[in-house]
Amino acid sequence: MSAPEPNVAPAPARTFWQRRVRDPIVAQLTQGITPEKIALTLAVGSAFALFPILGTTTVLCFIVAIALRLNQPIVQLINQALWPVHIPVIFGCIRLGETIFGAPRAEFHIRWMREMIWSRPAEFFHQFGLTVLYAVVAWCVVAPFFITAVYFIALPVTRRVTYLKHTVETTTADQTPPPTP
Repeated sequence: MSAPEPNVAPAPARTFWQRRVRDPIVAQLTQGITPEKIALTLAVGSAFALFPILGTTTVLCFIVAIALRLNQPIVQLINQALWPVHIPVIFGCIRLGETIFGAPRAEFHIRWMREMIWSRPAEFFHQFGLTVLYAVVAWCVVAPFFITAVYFIALPVTRRVTYLKHTVETTTADQTPPPTP
């Protein structure tokens, strides 16, 4: 007869955050990518995901990830995860750019702008071209500080995750009984 198995509690249900964000990052860490590279990927990916021109971030993140040899899935994951804050960041960049250049505040009427961009694109770019420039310049000023801050916040986290993963793997390997011949 075999010995009765001890009561083992079922594993708790995994959250969306664990399945979609944490696990892909941990999987990348186990594939030989250093914690420093993961932190850089998070920092650069998040900065370029917030570039202040709608419709450009996916391609921009793709190009930057290739150029810097960053992990493409993580960069695109970050890009998609940050879409809810993209519009507020665009408006913040516009206002900061207007402040930097001492320009008057632009008025925004979203429906009117959307109609204008599709029916009269030349007029739209004539009227809002400088506003776009202000936003891009503001992003260029803020991005290096943002990247640095995110990198130094993410680095200890990625190092800790790597350490914990290594500890769990070592403990599991030590507890596995040797195969019987």
